[in-house]
Amino acid sequence: MMIYPTMELQNGHCVTLDKGRLDEPMLWHVDPVETAHSFAAAGAEWMHLTDFNAIEGNGDNAELIEEIIRNVGIPVQLGGGMRSREHIEHWLEKGVGRIVVGTLALRDPTLVEELARQHPDQIVLAVDIWQGQVMSDGWRQPGAFTPQGFIEAFGDTPFAGIIITDIDSDMSDVEAQLGLIAGLASAAKAPVIASGVVRKADDISRLKYIGSISGALVGRALFRKALTVEEALQVALPEPEAVAEFL
Repeated sequence: MMIYPTMELQNGHCVTLDKGRLDEPMLWHVDPVETAHSFAAAGAEWMHLTDFNAIEGNGDNAELIEEIIRNVGIPVQLGGGMRSREHIEHWLEKGVGRIVVGTLALRDPTLVEELARQHPDQIVLAVDIWQGQVMSDGWRQPGAFTPQGFIEAFGDTPFAGIIITDIDSDMSDVEAQLGLIAGLASAAKAPVIASGVVRKADDISRLKYIGSISGALVGRALFRKALTVEEALQVALPEPEAVAEFL
């Protein structure tokens, strides 16, 4: 299972949110570039980055994100404010490994499907869920789709992955989240990445044994020092298969 150490940026700072509330961020006093380097140094193969300023429609974090992309040494999966073909292709040209789309997939699914076919293994679908509905616009507007209907509407679109986040639970009811994500993953045709469910190493262990989960975003637990990247990667490794002893 792939572990994606996760960083969320707002006004040049690393932050985390409670239940998706952009106006109440938890600020972490760390250097974003150094933190990204630490992810790579710990052995991560990817990192995930969300630009909260871009969700609000401004590019204040753009230079910082470019610096991370150029220098971190591992591919970056970038989300936040990806509302047009031009914006997505701009970041792909800058060297982003994957782009995460959510709101655009609700507004213009035909365009997102086209982008996924034009950029194999580079477009990731975000499915952000609040009380059974898929949300858009930075988790503030409910869409017309149920999560399962939203995923099924894209059929066999060749997404690099599907990130599923249960905003409603948001770390408070991991069992409910795991059940929701596992159910959706069983019907998805692209690899499913769980978001918002890892508080400690045991949560990664539980995700690993849900066979349909290919990866997990791990952010808040790292900043709270409840878990290290090294520990997360170690737990995510496949268990060695039993080998019969020969007498």
